[in-house]
Amino acid sequence: MTETSKAQILAVARKAMHTEMLALKHLEETLGDNFVAAVELILACRGKCIVTGMGKSGLVGRKIAATLASTGTPSFFLHPGEAFHGDLGMISKEDVILALSYSGETDEILKIVPFIHSNGNKLISMTGHAESALAKNSDVHLDVAVREEACILHLAPTTSTTAQIAMGDALAVSLMQQRGFTSVDFARLHPGGSLGRRLLMTVGNVMRDHDLPVVAPDCPAAEMIHAISKGGLGLIVICEGERIEGIVTDGDVRRAMERLRGEFFNIRASDIATRNPKTISPDEKLIEAEKMMTRNKVTSLLVTDAAGKLTGVIQIYDIKL
Repeated sequence: MTETSKAQILAVARKAMHTEMLALKHLEETLGDNFVAAVELILACRGKCIVTGMGKSGLVGRKIAATLASTGTPSFFLHPGEAFHGDLGMISKEDVILALSYSGETDEILKIVPFIHSNGNKLISMTGHAESALAKNSDVHLDVAVREEACILHLAPTTSTTAQIAMGDALAVSLMQQRGFTSVDFARLHPGGSLGRRLLMTVGNVMRDHDLPVVAPDCPAAEMIHAISKGGLGLIVICEGERIEGIVTDGDVRRAMERLRGEFFNIRASDIATRNPKTISPDEKLIEAEKMMTRNKVTSLLVTDAAGKLTGVIQIYDIKL
């Protein structure tokens, strides 16, 4: 590919992005009372926010419904064609409807509007034409009009779908703020994700609690090295009976060897131990263990019970699987 061809490709791509950026800027500047009214309608809803749309608007609608559902607003997508052929029964009187149609004249959407009204549901429309049939027959209209599509033919929905997605995201995050939706709430709805795991699982769920590398304070240097290697944690825990005296890491051993050279093998574990190592309860959430490690610039924590007895070891690798 020639440099000229590469330049042409990048020029078209940048123009598309610039076109969409300008549209989003306009959307931001024109956001007003209708948006607030839409948020209030959804907040007041005792049922679900049912999103509907055809074609590209339908694909965007599915995304908006998924975003709402995962951020504290019960929601699902209803295909307007299927709705007209029996699935209107999925709409309860407590639901609010969010209908997407850039033209505002999509036949499949307009066909179900009479049912929405007769059923007593509130209707929020998202169109690019404030004078369209859908806009005029809705309780609240969200205007997502764009000056031009990013498509080089100005035909394929590009800028318009970006505007719809942005408006949907704005609704979702505004609703999150109004509901006081927290990271813990998010984790409850995303238990399989990394954040959900760290917020919901406890230290006790993932800590190493067997074959812990525990040695006595008078453990010789050679045995220290063997215990660190065998333990597989990069450290040993020094205990006097059930009392934790400190820890020695593989880094401590390397530094001691460099400093002491031939005298290294004359030392004991207690000579190079870090006293008062950081500990955590097995009942703490993983997110708290991660914060403690970051704050103290360590990668391992000793897990202790209420009496201070060693019950396990947790490392940063256990948290960030």
